[in-house]
Amino acid sequence: MVIIKTLEELELMHQSAQLVSKTLGEIAKIIKPGVTTQEINDLGDEYIRDHGAYPAFLGMYDFPKSLCISPNEQVVHGIPNDEPLKEGDIVSVDCGVYMNDFYGDHAYTFAVGEVSPETEKLLKITKESLYEGIRAFRAGNRVGDIGYAIQSYCEKEGYGVVRELVGHGLGRKMHEDPQVPNYGRRGTGKALKDGMVLAIEPMINRGTKRVKFHKDGWTVTTRDNEYSAHFEHDAAMIDGKPRLLSTFKYVYEALGIESNEEDEFLFENAFKNK
Repeated sequence: MVIIKTLEELELMHQSAQLVSKTLGEIAKIIKPGVTTQEINDLGDEYIRDHGAYPAFLGMYDFPKSLCISPNEQVVHGIPNDEPLKEGDIVSVDCGVYMNDFYGDHAYTFAVGEVSPETEKLLKITKESLYEGIRAFRAGNRVGDIGYAIQSYCEKEGYGVVRELVGHGLGRKMHEDPQVPNYGRRGTGKALKDGMVLAIEPMINRGTKRVKFHKDGWTVTTRDNEYSAHFEHDAAMIDGKPRLLSTFKYVYEALGIESNEEDEFLFENAFKNK
């Protein structure tokens, strides 16, 4: 069952999502060769707790760490460890918090030092596909329109779109209805309505779409060991349009990046005429 949120609940969810965004911004400051994923995990855990929230992933379904950190060919659900990152790596950091009785959950894939042009393109196209999916989250569309937008954008570049892992509804539970695949047919699936909140999260592989689930019960890698990228935003529909509860602006501030990619989705703009 899809749970519709009130404007008051969306305000609380915005606060939760913004703490995830700020946590990713703090993490962006330390991403470099030689840093371990355990060090990234510890920084994120401390920052979340210092701001009055709980790291949502810790203990969820028995996950042993506070962040999912997935380098290179790891698609998602990587378990932080003491292996140092290297120049040319990429690393996806998926972060969740529980605050105000609501969850926030989003992710960013970082370049570690200088990466190859091929890797840079994978990151660019995957992030752009996220916004293509968000644009499809509007009145009159269905869940399949979101998946179609992401899939068509990435497959035209020859990338593999992961099938086994999907986005999801978000609220008082981390995983609510509906599931939001990154592939699909236009006009299919559940209708998109005001008050819905979705965690939209393309997981895109440089090679095959096929993945491997590891014996640790968590780690998922590409079948061909090619790099995989993962970007995720929390978005709400307000007055028929998508509005971002999360933001990458804190990551961009840390990395010295200028961007206006989120301007059309600003949460604050939904209330200007209310």
